[in-house]
Amino acid sequence: MFAGGEFYHIYNRGVDKRAIFLDKFDYERFLQGMREFNSVDPIGSIYENSFLKDKPKRKEKPLVSFVAYCINPNHFHFILEQVSPKGIEKFMQRLGMGYAKYFNNKNKRSGTLFQGKFKAKHIDSNEYLLHLSVYVNLNFKVHKLGHSVSKSSWGKYKNGKFENNVSINDRAVLDQFDNFDDYKKFAESSLTDILERKEMYKKLEEVLIDD
Repeated sequence: MFAGGEFYHIYNRGVDKRAIFLDKFDYERFLQGMREFNSVDPIGSIYENSFLKDKPKRKEKPLVSFVAYCINPNHFHFILEQVSPKGIEKFMQRLGMGYAKYFNNKNKRSGTLFQGKFKAKHIDSNEYLLHLSVYVNLNFKVHKLGHSVSKSSWGKYKNGKFENNVSINDRAVLDQFDNFDDYKKFAESSLTDILERKEMYKKLEEVLIDD
């Protein structure tokens, strides 16, 4: 399904559009999963490993490379490059199952947390990659959210700031710009187009509903 060295837009949201990140601890736990589950060697349970004095040694070879990400209260978006065989499938299975177990235990609930299996779209052009990087990095602005209820890789793109301890491979995007400022200008222009299209589609939906 996924080819090595190719880029993919991976996303999912909570079942029934419910919030799946309720506080800062939920965001931190999901980010921890993004870091620790991204390994060719399975790591087992993050919770059980937290009690180990000597952490098991494992290969540092990752399953995927993060190009960009955003985490919002009820959904997330990733741009991933597959760097190991079946890397995206393995990583997303571990991340989804691990977080759902944590969330259900914490909130004394059972059942499905995410709206089915994660969704995936192949990024088949450079133009798609560039504009999608803006959509993902600035998704909190697309949905008019504050930084306190959203996490993203935007800091890495706007000034090279390493945030949330998640390694970002931004070269596929940023190498096409002379500097951070040039990318920021591109991002601001692209975001304007995204917001205009979003408003247009919203108005179109209202017309269709009225009809």
